[in-house]
Amino acid sequence: MSSDVERRSRRAGGRPISVSFEFFPPKTAEMETTLWNSITRLAPLAPKFVSVTYGAGGSTRERTHATVERIVKETRLAPAAHLTCVSATRAEVDEVVRGYWDAGVRHIVALRGDPPGGVGHTYEPHPEGYRTTAELVAGIRRIANFEVSVSAYPEKHPESPSLDTDLDILAAKVEAGATRAITQCFFDNDLYFAYLDKVRARGIDVPIVPGILPVSNFKQAKNFSEKTGTFMPDWLAARFEGLDNDPETRKLIAAAVAAEQVFDLVDRGVTEFHFYTLNRADLVYAVCHLLGIRPPQEVNGAGDGKGQAAA
Repeated sequence: MSSDVERRSRRAGGRPISVSFEFFPPKTAEMETTLWNSITRLAPLAPKFVSVTYGAGGSTRERTHATVERIVKETRLAPAAHLTCVSATRAEVDEVVRGYWDAGVRHIVALRGDPPGGVGHTYEPHPEGYRTTAELVAGIRRIANFEVSVSAYPEKHPESPSLDTDLDILAAKVEAGATRAITQCFFDNDLYFAYLDKVRARGIDVPIVPGILPVSNFKQAKNFSEKTGTFMPDWLAARFEGLDNDPETRKLIAAAVAAEQVFDLVDRGVTEFHFYTLNRADLVYAVCHLLGIRPPQEVNGAGDGKGQAAA
């Protein structure tokens, strides 16, 4: 009998499914323990890469760098460090880029970044800094041959006047050297495919990897969607209705909803996924398991009682 991953791969045109995971740098010792427990839990799934975010205005620069360095030294994972051009000169950003290369990092997620005041505040480039993500990408590529991922917005960036403007910006980032785009999370797959059609019609041919956010806390997700202009379907709200004080059931529903979304994307030809983990492994691990993405010993030992996931 074919395995789940083989079955899903055939539906995706015979190509294997790959995943990547996003984490954020911890603020406290307790959060650091949670983060590394999650990394340890997800590492056996052999993600294509794991990314580490960068706070507004570069506020987490040191913690991001420390987390990435630890991933390089203590794991076999390929880290991708987020980098923004907010509140920093070109020289300062270039120094960070060189530091990542020297630390063994070969992949950067280049972002303009949110204003120091957060989403909703006006972005102002540093007078001596990179003004746009495209400029940042070009700067990174001048320094070393990094793989560079950038962001994409199926429902347009909240600050963009139109989706066409967003597509122009994405095209500029790709022309500057970006090799992949990762989307902001979305909850309606039709929006992703409509966006993908527009991207391809614009002549942009890099992978547009869907960003998947398993929703364990619906209120938080709804608040995020309102700030970013992400469409939240009524059916999604209905799934979580009445579960405000029932976190265990919410977790089960969240896994089912995320798996349903991913399965639909696979059935429509998508083979690569980027999961926003929020530093929690449980939901993402469950969805990957349902996709057939398992630790090697679990796949090889299926049916013999030896297939235990690595802790």
